[in-house]
Amino acid sequence: MLIRVASFFLLFCSLSISSQVLEDLKDNRADWDCFSDQVMGGVSEGSASVVSQEDGNFFRLEGDVSTENNGGFIQCRANVNLKTKGLNGIRIKVKGNGDEYYVHLRVPRMLPWNYYSAKFYASEEWQTIDLPLSSFEYSRNPSKKFKSSKISTIGIVAYGKDFYAEVDLAQLEIY
Repeated sequence: MLIRVASFFLLFCSLSISSQVLEDLKDNRADWDCFSDQVMGGVSEGSASVVSQEDGNFFRLEGDVSTENNGGFIQCRANVNLKTKGLNGIRIKVKGNGDEYYVHLRVPRMLPWNYYSAKFYASEEWQTIDLPLSSFEYSRNPSKKFKSSKISTIGIVAYGKDFYAEVDLAQLEIY
């Protein structure tokens, strides 16, 4: 009995501190929905596609972000339904056009226009970025930090200013 309990404890500890890949465009695939501020009357236009190159496949979000008509975003979002117990953050492998982008987290029963966000910069070279859950701020009150037992969606977002967005995602995981 003691061996079973010890084995379970070791298995539980290894599960709680390890990472889980949600998207790598190989064995793990997320179901992405892409949309823009046009859902609320904006004029931003974006698209998403899988790009294949010598160094592997990646997911690209690109388009024109416009703040005209109270708009200002393009986004790709995946449903994930994750429990956050034992999680420390979101890890992304990205490259882009050197601009700032965001990861948005939504939790169950959150209104569509509310989210938690963390900013990152997508350089022209591949980089792995860790975004601790404690760094995510609530959209309606930036002093309110992420504290939820579940994450329902994760989004990659170009937001908040007039620019041409191009951000590539090769891997998304939780850690």
